[in-house]
Amino acid sequence: MASSDHVTRRLRPSLEAALPQKNFRPAVKGPVRRSFRSRVVHDLSAILELDPTVVSWSCGPPQVVVGGKDYASDICMTDTDGVRWMLDAFDRKRPADVAAITSAAAALSYRYRIVDRSEIYDGFRLRNASDLLRYAGHNVPLGDRVRLLSVLDENGSLSFSECLQVLRETQPVAALASLILQGIVEVELDDALIGPETMVRRIRA
Repeated sequence: MASSDHVTRRLRPSLEAALPQKNFRPAVKGPVRRSFRSRVVHDLSAILELDPTVVSWSCGPPQVVVGGKDYASDICMTDTDGVRWMLDAFDRKRPADVAAITSAAAALSYRYRIVDRSEIYDGFRLRNASDLLRYAGHNVPLGDRVRLLSVLDENGSLSFSECLQVLRETQPVAALASLILQGIVEVELDDALIGPETMVRRIRA
C-alpha cells in the first residue's frame, strides 16, 4: 500500500491548481501581497506587469450584482487613458452572460472584458515576463543607470550582452531587468526568449 506521503506527493499538483495562488514578490504595477483564483489569473497578472498600456492593477475589483448575486471579476486594471477595467481570465465560470456583467460594470464606470488564452500564452511574453519579474524591486545605482542611458543615446540600441558590460556597480542582469520593468529601457518580449542578442532600446517620455 502506498504511504500517505507518496499519495500526498501525487495529489499535490492538482491540489495546488485548485487552491488560490499566492504571491509576495515586490510590486511593479500591482499590490505586493495578492491571492489569485487560479494559476491562469496569476499568469495574467505577469502579462499586465509588462504591458506599457497598464498603469496599475489589483486583485480586489468592486463587486457587482448579476443575476441577483454578488460577483467580483478576477482583476481590476487602470490603463494609460484612465479607463478602469474589470478583467476575467478565460478559465472563469461566470454566473451570468457577458452582457449582464458588462452592464453591471458600466454602472460603476468600469469596462468589462474576458482575456483570451492567446493573450496570455501565445508567444514568449509570459516566459520573458516571469524571468524579468524575479528582479522586481532591485535598486539600480545612479551611476549604472546614467552610464547605460548615455551609451544607448550614443548608439541607438545595444544587445543585451553589450548592456551588461556597461553595468558595473551592481548585478548586471538584475539591474538591466529592473530598468526594463521600470519602463526606462525596452526589449522585444514576444518574438523569442531574452538572450545575449536581444536588442535593448531607451524609452523616451
